[in-house]
Amino acid sequence: MKVIPIAAVCGRTVQAAACASDAVAASSGAVAANAGSAAWHLIGALDACFGENDCLGVTIDAVKVGLFRVDGEIHALDDICTHGNALLSEGFLDGHEIECPLHAGLVDVRTGKGTTAPIVRDTRRHDVRVDDGNLYVRLSR
Repeated sequence: MKVIPIAAVCGRTVQAAACASDAVAASSGAVAANAGSAAWHLIGALDACFGENDCLGVTIDAVKVGLFRVDGEIHALDDICTHGNALLSEGFLDGHEIECPLHAGLVDVRTGKGTTAPIVRDTRRHDVRVDDGNLYVRLSR
């Protein structure tokens, strides 16, 4: 009998740019691509960041951000569940929904919208881009 997993168990958390090679990363924190509040922050080389996992927690300017890879697309949300003090990046990813590991509420990683109770407040979404194989995130205000 072949077992087919229905969800990816997530749970790896690193500092932003920790997945980047030493040549790319300028520090252990996020590397801003330009100055100001609209800065793009280097997370690291896309392949090195995710490896076999589809979820990754990073910290950018003291903001915990969850990164989720679904069907080749990367989505970024605030990593703290709006219902409880749990990291979404440590939850279970099933399709486009991440299940909070604390109370099993679901959030759509594309939009940040809570889709089941007990999550009644949406989660902030952040912009993501991949440039020359490197992953960047721009924090929303």
